[in-house]
Amino acid sequence: MRALSLVPLGLSILIAAACGGSESAAPSAPPAGTAGSSQGGAGGAAQAGSSQAGSSQAGSSQAGSSQAGAAGAGPVSTTVFDDVRITSNSAGPNFQRADASIDFGAAPLAKATFIVDLRSTCFPFEQWKTSPPPSWQSWPAECDAFDRNFELTLDEPADAGGPPAFEVMRAITPFGGPLHLEIDVTDLANARPGVHAARVHISTWSDGAGKVSGSNGGWNVTTKLVLEPGVPPRQVIAAIPLVNKSHGAADPFGEVEFELPAGTKSARIDYRVTGHGGPNTDTGCIGPAEEFCKRTHKLFADGVERDNVQPWRSDCKTLCTKASDPMFQTYCAENPCGAVQSVEAPRANWCPGSLTPPISFAAEEHQKPGKHSFRYEISRLKDGGSWRTSAVVFAYGG
Repeated sequence: MRALSLVPLGLSILIAAACGGSESAAPSAPPAGTAGSSQGGAGGAAQAGSSQAGSSQAGSSQAGSSQAGAAGAGPVSTTVFDDVRITSNSAGPNFQRADASIDFGAAPLAKATFIVDLRSTCFPFEQWKTSPPPSWQSWPAECDAFDRNFELTLDEPADAGGPPAFEVMRAITPFGGPLHLEIDVTDLANARPGVHAARVHISTWSDGAGKVSGSNGGWNVTTKLVLEPGVPPRQVIAAIPLVNKSHGAADPFGEVEFELPAGTKSARIDYRVTGHGGPNTDTGCIGPAEEFCKRTHKLFADGVERDNVQPWRSDCKTLCTKASDPMFQTYCAENPCGAVQSVEAPRANWCPGSLTPPISFAAEEHQKPGKHSFRYEISRLKDGGSWRTSAVVFAYGG
């Protein structure tokens, strides 16, 4: 049994580049015709079984919200996805994603929170005693040992050209370990009450030979929505999705137009970006992939450049508490299946086993009602690299 923590530094960086998200190369070639579904893009139909998994959950979500709307009711938690298996098998149910229905209800909310727990069959290692790797393989079949893109979205477009989905949460899974995530969605819930279609997506792929990851890998996802009725902390009057895509080197940086409603006194754009793909050996890169490249992102409001940022995470070492095991020797407790050097390496606005928070952008041009626009530009993006990009604008009346 081989452990990624034993891979030399140079190769571990290359492995991380190959497996650091849904835009990266996979250990084995993806099935033909699945590229669009890996992002849950415009017009993508739910995979077989996904709609069933979602509909079976929908009733409990709606019931919880109706309770939340009751006068004087306390926080109500409803389960949206209950240990749902996200698979790497394109012929099976829930291939890379699962769908369900949620309901924010109609009552004002003092707080709304999504809670996500990811579970891998790779860890703890004691599981290998009852579910050992198949003959001549190095990993249990259902173990996905790599870091993958995780996304929680609402209202994926039914047709090409429709409004983009709301990206609620962006994270990168650990190398084969569990992960607990929480995110506040109070403004979104108050701006967009009622029923929504929820989707969880993980860009999981299998290694057919079972040498660098499991031959039938996947992840288990549990998601809860906690609603607390009461006085909203802010007077949010609109939430509008602007962008949700993977931006490649050849893609144009077009203006996104939107309209803020009457009564708008301030606004904020939440801009989420993470770099993936490769290989790349450009200036500003510390490794052979876009995830190891520093890029400048320019942000424009109504055609005027108002900010520029360099999304970069240099704190990934905090996600490596050294531990040891007779089989894996030294490993990171938070990322048990990853090479230590790879886990600790800085990256393009993400770390394995970590939430990627949005970059908040407020410009004076957007602080009033009427028609507006937003644009971003990414410097020196090369062929093979891409940035997962989303943006949502929130309008406030107070």
